[in-house]
Amino acid sequence: MLADARTFLETMLLAVAALLPIVNPMAGASVFLAKTADLTEDDRQKTASRVARYGFALLLASALIGAYVLDFFGLSIPIVQVAGGLVVSVLGWTLLSQDEMVVDRAAREAAAAPTSDTIRARAFYPLTMPVTVGPGSISVAITLGANPPTGARALAITLLAHAVGLAIVAIAIYITYAKADVVLRKLGRTGAVIVTRLSAFILLCVGVQIVWNGVRSLLLSLAS
Repeated sequence: MLADARTFLETMLLAVAALLPIVNPMAGASVFLAKTADLTEDDRQKTASRVARYGFALLLASALIGAYVLDFFGLSIPIVQVAGGLVVSVLGWTLLSQDEMVVDRAAREAAAAPTSDTIRARAFYPLTMPVTVGPGSISVAITLGANPPTGARALAITLLAHAVGLAIVAIAIYITYAKADVVLRKLGRTGAVIVTRLSAFILLCVGVQIVWNGVRSLLLSLAS
């Protein structure tokens, strides 16, 4: 029993330690706020909750069946990194080059209110994928679940530990995104613009890095 508890704790902490720095909700908070600037406070809170739930489901699915899905379609992790990195790079460039990233309250109230379907769609793309759960975190989740232990008991403990670890990551996403408005409001309009522009540039750099990681892995596989 003690060994099972230790295995559960180690597996759960491994999932959190491996994924939380890559998901990095603090880095995505300003992008989240920029993409939800036209929403009311209540809608923004609901969107933060949806992003956390979608992110949890996406990571859990990647850990459980991601390796099998890639194998079924004949895809490799480097290919996922290249394709996903390109998507992240395009999003980062779009955010970096748009005219205005911070919408004040008056402009938000004057704009046409988005529909509930639009808000739900935006919560998944681009806020959940690729801003929050990108190709890097998906590839890590796939790696975590790629070699499941033998035996029903050990498998159940591992699956439960992964689910709890991913739930902790999802809670961190929700808390960070739900409070993003408060943090950036304290920075002031100029500070908020600086932070959002810097976050967009970092997002672009992350996308390029992910593409390079995939390309490098492909080149090494060809050379070997």
